[in-house]
Amino acid sequence: MKKLIITGAIIIIGLIVIAIFAPAIARCDPSAINIKDAYMPPSSAHIMGTDELGRDLFSRMVFAVRIALLVGIVAVGIASIIGVILGSIAGYAGGAIDNLIMRFTDVMLCFPVLFLILAVVAVIGPGIMNIMVVIGFTSWMGVARLIRAEILSLKTREYVMAARALGRRDVYIVAKHLIPNSLGPVIINFIFGISGAILTESALSFLGLGVQPPVPSWGNILMQGKDALGVAWWIMFFPGIAILVTVLAFNMLGEGLKDLLQPRIRYAASRDK
Repeated sequence: MKKLIITGAIIIIGLIVIAIFAPAIARCDPSAINIKDAYMPPSSAHIMGTDELGRDLFSRMVFAVRIALLVGIVAVGIASIIGVILGSIAGYAGGAIDNLIMRFTDVMLCFPVLFLILAVVAVIGPGIMNIMVVIGFTSWMGVARLIRAEILSLKTREYVMAARALGRRDVYIVAKHLIPNSLGPVIINFIFGISGAILTESALSFLGLGVQPPVPSWGNILMQGKDALGVAWWIMFFPGIAILVTVLAFNMLGEGLKDLLQPRIRYAASRDK
C-alpha cells in the first residue's frame, strides 16, 4: 500500500517538476522546424530523435507533459465540482429532487462517454479549452453518485441533527458538515479521473479532435508518428511509454490511497452505528 503511494507520488511529482520547468529542461524550441534533420533516430544531438519536420522529439515530449496534466486536473476538477454540487443536493434534499437528479444521472450514464465526447467536440470544434470543458461536463456522474451515497449516510448523524436543532440553514449544514466529511471517496475518484482524462485527451488528439498541432501533446505526437512507424519507431514509442507511465502512476496513487482510507471509513461508519 505504502509502496504504491510512494511510487505513484514520486512519478507524479517528477511530472509536475517537468511541467513547471519545461522551458529549462527542453533542449530547444519544440516547434522549431528543420527539415534536413527529419526522422533522425535517437542520438546525443536528439535524445529521442526527431519527427517528420525535424522537430526535437524530447522537447515536444517535455512540453506535452504540461498539456496532459493541465487537461487532466482541470477536466476532472470541473467534473468534481459539478458532481459534488448535484450529488450533495440529491442526497440532502431527497424525495422528488433526488429522483430527478439521479434519473438525469442515469440517463447520462447510458451514453458511452467517449462517443458522447467525440460528438460534442465534432460540433464545437477541437482545442485545449474545449477538451477540458467537454470532458468535465461528461464525467461528473460517478462523483455525483459517490457524494450522494456519502451524504445519505451522514445526514442522520448526531452532529447534523444538532446543527438543525441550532437553527443552521441547510446550505450551511451541507457546506460545513456534510461535504467536508464526504470528500474521501471524491479525492480518490479525482486521482483516478485524472488518468482517465489523460487517456481521453490522448485518444481525441490521436483522432485529430483534441489538441491541435503545432502545440505538442502525447496524442497528436502519436498521430503524427503512425504513418512513419516503419522508419521512425521512436515517434510513437516515447509518447506511448509516457502515457503508460503517467496513467499507471495516478492509478497506483489512487489504489494506495483507497487501501489507506477505506479501513478508516469503514471504522468510522461502524463506530457511528
